[in-house]
This record gives sequence, C-alpha cells and structure tokens, in this order.
Amino acid sequence: MSLAELQALERAYAIPTYARNPVEFVRGSGCRLWDADGNEYLDFLAGISVLNVGHCHPRVVEAVCEQASRLLHATNLYYTEPALRLSAALAESSLGGKVFLCNSGTEANEAAIKLVRRARPGGEVVVVQDAFHGRTYGSLSATPQESKQAPFAPLVPGFVVVPKDPAALEAAVTEATAAVLVEPIQGETGINVLSDELLGAARAACDRVGAALVFDEIQSGMGRTGTLWAYEQTGVTPDALTSAKALGGGLPIGALVTGERLADVFQPGDHGSTFAGGPVVASAALVALEICSGPELLAHVRSLGARLEAGLGSLPFAARVRGRGLMLAIDVADGVSAPELARRALLEQRLVVNATGPGTIRFLPPLVAREADVDDALARLAALA
Repeated sequence: MSLAELQALERAYAIPTYARNPVEFVRGSGCRLWDADGNEYLDFLAGISVLNVGHCHPRVVEAVCEQASRLLHATNLYYTEPALRLSAALAESSLGGKVFLCNSGTEANEAAIKLVRRARPGGEVVVVQDAFHGRTYGSLSATPQESKQAPFAPLVPGFVVVPKDPAALEAAVTEATAAVLVEPIQGETGINVLSDELLGAARAACDRVGAALVFDEIQSGMGRTGTLWAYEQTGVTPDALTSAKALGGGLPIGALVTGERLADVFQPGDHGSTFAGGPVVASAALVALEICSGPELLAHVRSLGARLEAGLGSLPFAARVRGRGLMLAIDVADGVSAPELARRALLEQRLVVNATGPGTIRFLPPLVAREADVDDALARLAALA
C-alpha cells in the first residue's frame, strides 16, 4: 500500500489526533529505521524514549516470540510468572516496595494519583509549571498547560500548580497536601532539568507534613540519563515513581513502583486493569530492564551523552543545550523554526528527531547508539545550517 493510500485511509477513518510526517516506516534495527521505499534513517528519537535498547533487540524479540507461542493472556485473576518476576525486579532495582503494573505512562500516573489520595483522602496534589504527566483526566489535570487542558474542562479538582522555585513549592505543601508529583527532568516540554535544590525542597516539605513525593520517570527512567533511574543522581529518593515508555523494550507497559511506606495502601478492588502485566509484554520488559540496568551500558550512556552534548553545542543554530545523559535538547537561535528544522532533518538528512515546541528540538537516541552514530547525527544536523 502506498503512502498516498495510507494517507487516504487516515483521512477517511482515523480520528485526526496526530500530525504525522510523510514517511512510512516498515523495519527497524538498533538505531536504524527503513521506510517503505527502502531508505535508511538514523533514529535519534527512539519512539520518544521507548526504544532505549534499540529497535528489535534480538533478546527482546526472542522473549516475545517464546512467550507468545505459549500464552498471550490470562488476566490478573490468575498467576503468571513474568508479571510477578517483573514486579520483583522493578522493586529491587529502585524503591524496595511493591509494584502495580499497567499499560502506559498516563495509566501509571493515574494509579499514583489514586494511591496518594487513598493514603490521604481528599488531599491535594502539588505539581510544577511546565509539567506533562499524560492525557487521561487525572494526568491531564496534573499537566498545567492551558492549551491541553482548556478544551476538556472541567478537570479533576485538587491540583495545585507552583513555579519551579523551592520556596514557592515549600509554601504550597500543607497539611492538606496528599503528594508532590514531579518529573525530575521534564521531557515533553523540552528537557528541563529540575534543580536538586527544588527536588530537595519537595522532599523536605513532604516529610514535614507527611505527604508523599512521587517522581514521574516515564521518560527519564530505564537508563536514559546514565543511571537506571534519574532520581539516583539527585540525592533525593521519592516515595513512589512511575515508569513506562522504555520499560517494555518497544511494547506498551507502565508501572507504579512504591517504597515501603506506600506499598500496602491499595487494597483488593481499589485499582485494576484487564491487560496489565500480560505475559508477553512482561517477558519483554524483564529483558529490557536487565539490559538497561547493565553498569557498562550506563557508563556508555554518560560518556556518549557528553559527546552528543558537546557536539550539539557547536551547531551554528544551537543557542543552548540542556539535559542529562542521552536525554538532551537544544534551544534554536532566534529566527529558526524548530519544527521546520526537525522536518528538514527527517526529509533531507533522514535523521529522526523531534521538536517539542517552536524553539526546541529533543534528542533521545537509543542507549545502544555508538560514537559513530553520534558523529553521523551531528554531521547530518550540521548539513542543515
């Protein structure tokens, strides 16, 4: 089927929620993608931080095929080994509590919101400016962006928005607060690294009133910043974290991971999901988590991230570089359109990147990228100047 035929099907039958680029991808391997015409692309977006282990990692594919040949689905009314092994691996890799598996990042954040309000009924949830936590109603209500929220009002009540200022955050946390929910690195709004001072203030404020601190690590987790979880570099340990995106190695999964304090707040019937923790995706996630936990890979992410950051800073249209590890962004110079630059990178240089707004381009390459891939990407970007 041609691209034109796919676009005709989209116009006729797909609800128009996506602004798609005029490329049909049909195959992927490692850091490379191929379109329907056989053209090869260098992928520095990784499905928006989903493919940290790269496209079609052989171990992930093997785990999926092996499990799919035996059992696809059983529901959580019964035991399946992969889900419980994954829960143990997630807890032991991070906060040491318990895990609720789900199907996506926004579902993980919905579970977190329910959890903290179950722990402190009626409590408010404090969020910070420029946050993005998802598009379902609870997660959207925690996403203080007028353009995303306004068309869908009224939203879920009880969310308090504060600026990225430690004093303002501390003042907003009161006895009426159930939790502070933050991304240690804000991904969808342009790779904004929250300061350790701000995160420390959130921890101190929560401790002062008995509220929970929840980190949204949906984009920053799974090795993306050079440690398995971004919080490990901050000196601040949350009471719970949410994960998704890269957790499934390319398949859809999410997780709410708690520390000991919140481990037994949910009771039977409080929350659930038909497909959550299915054996196929849980098998894939076990492999992806093991790969992304590897000390050599994490050291590689830190080294490669420094190389990419330095190279991005030398581009003539880059006004500023920010991020951590292989979670990076540039602000483009005045007069340069980031969306147009990203489109030109795709169509002229066959480099896959993403504009998060009019002035910012985001870079999220697979963690298995090599130095040669970084140099190749920088050369393709330089050719756009």
